[in-house]
Amino acid sequence: MQTDHDEFPEQPAERDAAAVEPGDATTDADANADADVEPGSATAAPDVDADPEPTTPPVPPRPGPSPTPSPRPRPRRRFRKLKIASAILAGLLVVLIGGGAWWLNSSIHASYPQTSGTLRVPGLEAKVEVDRNAQGVPQVYASTSHDLFFAQGYVQAQDRFWQMDVYRHITAGRLAEMFGSGQVDTDKFIRTMGWRTVAEQEYASLSPDSKAYLTAYSAGVNAYLKDHKGSKASVEYAVLGLQTDYSPYEWTPVDSVAWLKALAWDLRNNMQSEIDRALASQKLTKDQVDQLFPAYPADHPTIVQQGTVTGGAFDQDATTTDVATATAGSALPAGAATALASLSHTVSALPDTLQPHVDGVGSNSWVVSGALTTTGKPLLANDPHLAPQLPSIWYQMGLHCTTVNADCPFDVAGFTMPGTPGVLIGHTSTVAWGFTNGTEDVTDLVLEKVSGDSYEYNGQQLPLATHQETIKVAGGKPITLTVRATNQGPLVSDVDKDLRSAGNGYAVALRWTALHPGHTADALFEVDRATDWASFRSAAKDFAVPSQNMVYADTSGNIGYQTPGQIPIRKAGDGRWPVPGWTDQYEWSGYIPFDELPHVLNPPEGFIATANNPIIGSQYPYLLSKDFDYGYRANEITQRLKAATADGKKIDANGMRAIQADTRNEFASVLVPYLTHLPASLTSAASSQTKAAQALFDGWDYTTSDKSAAAAYFYEVWKFICKDAFSAKLPSSVEVDGGDQWFAAATTFLPNATSFWWNGNRDAMLAKAMDEASSELTSKQGSNVQLWEWGALHKLTPTNQTLGTGGPFFVKWLVNGDPIAVSGGAAVVNATGFDITKGFAVDEVPSMRMLVDLSDLDASTWVNLTGASGHVDDAHYLDQLPLWQSFRTLPWAYSRTAVQGATKDTLVLTP
Repeated sequence: MQTDHDEFPEQPAERDAAAVEPGDATTDADANADADVEPGSATAAPDVDADPEPTTPPVPPRPGPSPTPSPRPRPRRRFRKLKIASAILAGLLVVLIGGGAWWLNSSIHASYPQTSGTLRVPGLEAKVEVDRNAQGVPQVYASTSHDLFFAQGYVQAQDRFWQMDVYRHITAGRLAEMFGSGQVDTDKFIRTMGWRTVAEQEYASLSPDSKAYLTAYSAGVNAYLKDHKGSKASVEYAVLGLQTDYSPYEWTPVDSVAWLKALAWDLRNNMQSEIDRALASQKLTKDQVDQLFPAYPADHPTIVQQGTVTGGAFDQDATTTDVATATAGSALPAGAATALASLSHTVSALPDTLQPHVDGVGSNSWVVSGALTTTGKPLLANDPHLAPQLPSIWYQMGLHCTTVNADCPFDVAGFTMPGTPGVLIGHTSTVAWGFTNGTEDVTDLVLEKVSGDSYEYNGQQLPLATHQETIKVAGGKPITLTVRATNQGPLVSDVDKDLRSAGNGYAVALRWTALHPGHTADALFEVDRATDWASFRSAAKDFAVPSQNMVYADTSGNIGYQTPGQIPIRKAGDGRWPVPGWTDQYEWSGYIPFDELPHVLNPPEGFIATANNPIIGSQYPYLLSKDFDYGYRANEITQRLKAATADGKKIDANGMRAIQADTRNEFASVLVPYLTHLPASLTSAASSQTKAAQALFDGWDYTTSDKSAAAAYFYEVWKFICKDAFSAKLPSSVEVDGGDQWFAAATTFLPNATSFWWNGNRDAMLAKAMDEASSELTSKQGSNVQLWEWGALHKLTPTNQTLGTGGPFFVKWLVNGDPIAVSGGAAVVNATGFDITKGFAVDEVPSMRMLVDLSDLDASTWVNLTGASGHVDDAHYLDQLPLWQSFRTLPWAYSRTAVQGATKDTLVLTP
């Protein structure tokens, strides 16, 4: 197929862009970016406060009250009014506000990218056009693949090079050379796993085309760096330059490949569950530990409804009986417990970029057949859940060959990751796809008996493999790290040298699919040029790690699902517990063949929904995982889709977006009846404030909008239940975060009023939790329970993951956003997660939202968490956050005509 685009036509005048509400109202999102506003307001964003009348009545997310969005944050311009900053810091920061603020203000604006006119960039083969819309989102048009990816590297570096530079230092274990001794432990852990070494091996095995694209991308990044050093690249370099002499070095293709390891680590799934089971067994019986990890609820859905492996291939129509799977679990030696506790501490101390914190939060995606939509073509929704970052982990972009042919086969748009060429999630001219974490178990923690420089294996002592790594430290002396490994993997428990000798002869090795070279980079380029189901599945075959759920739709009307990835076949055990490494009994015998992995095309249900829930039932002959999500989000999405398409009804794009805005907490519908039907002796003895709080549950529909008083009280009660029922009985090293695992566990215990977990008296524990919660909320939000708000507890603070966490106060104020109230919570569709042991601050979010309309790709919508720019005070640093907060999305122009109509700035790059 060959598609011609008009090459570099004259650009129209600036146009407005409309934001789409989940119910379907449209809003003018284009605003005067230069207006002065107070620096205390929420975001550096266009003014989105004024809404025109809805074009049609809004569709509520479910029967009952709609989620009420918080007041939209006002825009912020941090340096438009330096007089305000002077007043705040008067007397104490005279020098800073005088010469210092002028210097900082100059440094900020020095890094702003050129987005219009003509720019000569040596290394291009021909001219390239970069069209940016009102949100600064670029669409790149080039005549060759080389120029397309060269320009992608250049443009991403324009907006996000600081972020890219930090990412590659993370994956190489080189953060300390940028930020000093505080990052040494992180570097030690990454060096021990050897991400950079694996990435080098992976790059060497990629196809010639992939290498060419990665090389072109790197050349584009380096072309930008040649003329942009220090503050010209980003204000963070100016601040960093006050403390260190660090300066960026050239970008390489391996820098791009290595970031896939960090992504795989963030999505590795059940390693912490293995640790928690083992450590919990030090205080509890194995049966009690198993009760904390209950079976998947029988009334919650799997992704693939039927099918199994027959004749060496997956048959989506086959039915068969259940397949038994092995289980494992044994007493943990004391020394091994020490080593596991050390590893748990090391992992929990990693930067938020690398470490998910919350159970019950993963990602949502679903796709609906045209037979059930108002357009007659499929609709596809996706919102991956990750730790919030500023700037966002995602970068919206279009990559278009001006003539699509074999030499330049790309016409793709979607969400990219800074530092990585291509589009990770999005659509071509005929195919759309989305990802959620498959939660397959691709890691094992292996207990090793270590003595000196050797370890035990099948009755023999084998020498440990060792090598040394040198970690450079800004402002300090280099540190030498000795990395040790067995035949199972690196000894990750070695990182804490104080506990390394305290393991009493035991250490922990990590067996993980991502520590072996794969072809995921090939897969990403292949899916970006997919044209149909066959080419899509061919691309998925190369997708090694992280293992994902891939949903699919095409303009011919097909919908599909594919499980990709390297998923191990275990000789014994089920992956739930650390396994002994001194025997080969628990090793991996290979990977599940790709053709035998679950996949479906056009299932009879007419839709496919994935939310990190089990992929398929027990009839499947291979073990995928024992630690899937417990399916609260999957169940809500499935029920909403069934209701929207029952009795001949059909769903439209607004109905799909309304599901993304769903905040109903299914577990609340289980717990609240117990809270409202306590014995009279307990309720009569309750304080008047607790009785008033309890009344908030009367008629509550279990939705968790940021304005909800009932939601605020429910979560406070749940916090105290978690503390008394779970945390009090577990080792301090086991964290009870209050997510879906604990919802499922409590659901199984609640019918038993004298359970061990309720200290023998369920109703007394619940009544105590209600009293404690009402007292705490009164102290936080006042005595009028009707004025309590969930959003006052549940806030997202956009935080720069480097200087925003460790810089001086003024720098933090500069690079971070202000806290905003948000709806939702863990294990609800709008999955804004938190760690209940640390409060309700949001630490995992829908990192973007998208809706692809296969009847008209230009009718698709998207929104990023923050904005296109990584430059502080830029108009696009946080301009999409108010839309994200209130469940609105932006038009997603794709065709050349639509892109031209949305273009605000045009930059032509010439050789």
